[in-house]
This record gives sequence, structure tokens and C-alpha cells, in this order.
Amino acid sequence: MPQLPAPDYPADVRARLAADAGEIIGRYPDSRSALLPLLHLVQSEEGHVTPTGMRFCAEQLGLTTAEVTAVATFYSMYRRRPSGDYQVGVCTNTLCAVLGGDAIFAALQDHLGVGNGETTEDGAVTLEHIECNAACDFAPVVMVNWEFFDNQTVESAKELVDDLRSGREVRPTRGAPLCTFKQTARILAGFPDERPGATEATGGAGPASLAGLRLAKGEAPTGRVVGPRAETPPTRSTPGPLGGHPSSHDAPQQTAASDPANPAGPVEEDRGKDQREEDGR
Repeated sequence: MPQLPAPDYPADVRARLAADAGEIIGRYPDSRSALLPLLHLVQSEEGHVTPTGMRFCAEQLGLTTAEVTAVATFYSMYRRRPSGDYQVGVCTNTLCAVLGGDAIFAALQDHLGVGNGETTEDGAVTLEHIECNAACDFAPVVMVNWEFFDNQTVESAKELVDDLRSGREVRPTRGAPLCTFKQTARILAGFPDERPGATEATGGAGPASLAGLRLAKGEAPTGRVVGPRAETPPTRSTPGPLGGHPSSHDAPQQTAASDPANPAGPVEEDRGKDQREEDGR
């Protein structure tokens, strides 16, 4: 049975989207390069990328619907079915997982009564597990519409989704104020972020991520010095030069070039063995 063509947007919606699409396409020397932001644009209209939206993108760019579909189905940031106003993503990559991410994700599934990628009956929250979002020093991390909620626990995550569903104000740990998924999609399409305070909002890495940068800038003492072989090496519990920070063991180590008192090379008995082998020749 042949597939029915996707319905078109209403005339007023299509005219508005066409004007926005023209602005996006004008930013690129090759119109095809505008496909990703155009997919965000149509996603901002309906909350997910529909067959109607993909056909619209194809028409605007002179592509086939197959070409647009190939891109829309490749990237997980494009939703293919209706989803919630708030995409709640729990990082279950290695560090977040072992620090509580797996427990948070399991608890939220039970608490909301949904599985991975599913949406609550009220249409407010879509729950999913996500890959690393480069915030390991704030683990475990939950993201809502790509805004960070750091250092979460099972209880704080439950409170977060309850607040989202009830309409109470929720503020990310850092970054811009929270907005709906449709509003987020429009911002990702390249249009101005009009949220109050968004231009002043800043993120930031945590102390663990910045330890190496501080060392490189000379803003902290150099790493601990490895003692001579005869001495007992320092243990992990030894307070480090960075105030006992857990990343201090990764600091640059002294080498033979910078620590003449502790030259590298074979120990004395090995030197004797090398000499005997040399004499034997």
C-alpha cells in the first residue's frame, strides 16, 4: 500500500516558518549546510521532527525527503515522536553511573512510571539516559533541555521532576534559565536567546577540571616529587600540594632532567651486570 503524503502546515504557519528558514539559509554559502538548524526550527514548531517538517526542510533546500530523513534519524537530538515540555536526561556514563546516575535513572523510572525515552501522561516530562556531557567533576549530572543540574541525588532528582510537572520554578545549577523544549529548539536553530538573564548566565568547570590549568598557569605549586627508590613512596592519603585535591596525583612529576638528585636509569646492581656483559664481549 503506498504511503500517504505528509500533510502540509497551515498557510500562516508555513509562511512564518518559510520566513525563518530564509533567514537561516542566508547564513550559509551552501544552502545544504542549513539542514541541521532547519530541523531544529521545525522541531520548535511541534516539539518533534514530523514528516511534515522533514518535507518542509527538503523543499526549502532542494533536497529529497530521503536525504533529510537520513540526517534527522541519525542525530539523537531530533525527536521522532511527541515528547514532553522538559527533556530530563540522566547521565549514565561511567563516572556519573558509579556515583549515583544509575540509581537516579532507575528511581525516576519508578517515580514517573515511564521507561527510557517515554513521556509522562501529562506531557510534561520525557525521561532518557544520556551520554557524557563533559561535566564529570559535577557528577552525577541531570540535564533538563540541555541545562545542567549538578551533584544530584535520588531525592533531589525526584523533587526536580515533581517541580517540573507542577509548574514550580526550577533553576539550573549554572547556565541560562530553564525554558521549554520547543523554546530550546528555536534557540538551537540560531535565533536570539530572549530568556531574562540568559546573556549574563555563565557556566564553569569545577575544581577537578581546572587543576591542570592552574598548574599550567603557575597558579598552584607543582606536583609532589617522587622520592628516591629507597624511600617509601607517598600514598594516596598523603595531602597533596593542591590541598589534598583528588586530582593532585595527576600533577606533573619530577624527572631526571629536573631532579638531578634522583637520576633515572638502572639501579647499582644492574649497572654491574651491564658492565660484566660488556667485559664478556
